Amino acid sequence: MSVIVKSATGEIYLFCKGADSSIFPRVIEGKVDQIRSRVERNAVEGLRTLCVAYKRLTQEEYGGVCQLLQAAKVALQDREKKLAEAYEQIEKDLILLGATAVEDRLQEKAADTIEALQKAGVKVWVLTGDKMETAAATCYACRLFRRDTQLLELTTKKIEEQTLHDVLLELSKTVLHYSGSLTRDNLSGLSTDMQDYGLIIDGAALSLIMKPREDGSSSNYRELFLDICRSCSAVLCCRMAPLQKAQIVKLIKFSKEHPITLAIGDGANDVSMILEAHVGIGVIGKEGRQAARNSDYAVPKFKHLKKMLLVHGHFYYVRISELVQYFFYKNVCFIFPQFLYQFFCGFSQQTLYDTAYLTLYNISFTSLPILLYSLMEQHVSIDVLKRDPSLYRDIAKNALLRWRVFIYWTFLGVFDALVFFFGAYFVFENTTVTSNGQIFGNWTFGTLVFTVMVFTVTLKLALDTRYWTWINHFVIWGSLLFYVVFSLLWGGIIWPFLNYQRMYYVFIQMLSSGPAWLAIVLLVTVSLLPDVLKKVLCRQLRPTAAERAQTETQCLSVEQPTVFMLSQTSSSLSF
Repeated sequence: MSVIVKSATGEIYLFCKGADSSIFPRVIEGKVDQIRSRVERNAVEGLRTLCVAYKRLTQEEYGGVCQLLQAAKVALQDREKKLAEAYEQIEKDLILLGATAVEDRLQEKAADTIEALQKAGVKVWVLTGDKMETAAATCYACRLFRRDTQLLELTTKKIEEQTLHDVLLELSKTVLHYSGSLTRDNLSGLSTDMQDYGLIIDGAALSLIMKPREDGSSSNYRELFLDICRSCSAVLCCRMAPLQKAQIVKLIKFSKEHPITLAIGDGANDVSMILEAHVGIGVIGKEGRQAARNSDYAVPKFKHLKKMLLVHGHFYYVRISELVQYFFYKNVCFIFPQFLYQFFCGFSQQTLYDTAYLTLYNISFTSLPILLYSLMEQHVSIDVLKRDPSLYRDIAKNALLRWRVFIYWTFLGVFDALVFFFGAYFVFENTTVTSNGQIFGNWTFGTLVFTVMVFTVTLKLALDTRYWTWINHFVIWGSLLFYVVFSLLWGGIIWPFLNYQRMYYVFIQMLSSGPAWLAIVLLVTVSLLPDVLKKVLCRQLRPTAAERAQTETQCLSVEQPTVFMLSQTSSSLSF
């Protein structure tokens, strides 16, 4: 970055600041060797370094600079390229002024946050513009690299000694040596049986990797680079320009696994990376609010990322997956009996349910319980999720929205619909169920099916609910009570604003029959039985980490004794 200033005496200077790798090649005077050694020593200590250089411009040189920049700015073709060439011509023959080194301390609990993310199965990459030694020291401080981590370098210095192809092949052989016998978790890269690897790559090497081959073939080094990164526990990208950070995110986002990417940064140079990722998080800090303004979420401290992902992210994924699949399930239960009914009514388009039931099923009878579930459900307590980050692995790779889970919900909906329809059908078939010998009609049959359905889908959600509050009880049991009260009022009163009431006295007549009550209890029980058996067997035979945590929490809450302490100085009893 350069700036041209004019002094009070009329002298014109160009001041340029940047990384040592960018400034030193442009310098022709100054204490280069002394400053270079000082910069390297400061970088090893973990300080962020910058070099500063300048040169004096005459009036004629300044006029030429202005003309060169103006011609590049107004170019209609290759404007960016011409601007870059203009900057290269201007920022040369500099005099080295000195270097700066500042301490950029890690935020509170930053190391704990990164360690928790790795335990949760999240692959962490660090993209920074710092010098390699500074960035490596920071990674050790934040526990991204461990003392037993073998660091692999893919830098310009190493590429100068060998070709890029040879370096990539050598690294590939190193990290994939045990791939035939041992497997590593592609998400976290953590393994107790394998050597722990960490990759360091700089911006110049990344430019060569991203550049297509000279023969014009579509194949390049990107896939080989990604294979190496998959086998590393952590990746450090140093000396990255803002656009290169975005390129890295894009490369990962469109890899063959199609992972969900999250980028977090606190400065304006992180904006392109934040915008490129699926989820962008900006940290509101001393470097301004540009990152926060361009992000999806903003946090004041990096440590809040742990609770945001491992707690709230976990909760909301579980809630949304249940919401989506439960809506599909309850509508399969709702529509499929109507489809079956057409085979028994001569395809006359006669509806099985009353129009009021058709309208209010998704609006009033079954909407509030799932809405509250999607807002408040906590299948595991917050403290347990914060204490055990590995629970996040249960929902990794879209585990709760896979085809297998979706097919199970579909099967459950179809099974319940068959139980509703044919259970009520066999109860009613050739049977007089009222005391005066009357046989139930089609509206009573549809009402019985609808009643069993409302109770079943609501109780199914009650079985899935782990976090019970008075609001849950009020909404779930209140929804069932509202359905009963509405049906009694809808069919028990002659409404003057209706031309006809085909449901008059239907619901009351159904409840006056003993077989109808028996059918409701039996059909609801049979409908819920497969789901109950599945939950019990899976919890006993193949419990997930979250289910084991639930069991341990319940055992602790049961076994924990109540301690009574009697104060000797007073007669008060404290708990």
